[in-house]
Amino acid sequence: MSELDPGTLLPNDRMRQQALDGEVTQIHRGQRYAESGDTFEIDGTTFEVVAVDARTLGDMTDADARAEGARDLEHYRQILERAHENFEWDDESEIVRHRFERV
Repeated sequence: MSELDPGTLLPNDRMRQQALDGEVTQIHRGQRYAESGDTFEIDGTTFEVVAVDARTLGDMTDADARAEGARDLEHYRQILERAHENFEWDDESEIVRHRFERV
């Protein structure tokens, strides 16, 4: 177990605030950035990574999208397209889900 910089998992201030507000409880990234049991702190609030799972974009659901602060999966896709130049959704693309909870 280690303590992470919150920016390692949550790449911008908006997402960090959404985690504090309870609106974001997981994030999918292109690779593993944490292990279960790792912690990070945002404005004095500690979070623990409770699960890290290998998945594909095709595994994602509306519930996953909402857990990342989007309205639904289509909105999540739009966010990714805006955030990543030349992004193309491919159901087979491998991703890693990092779920976390407030301690």
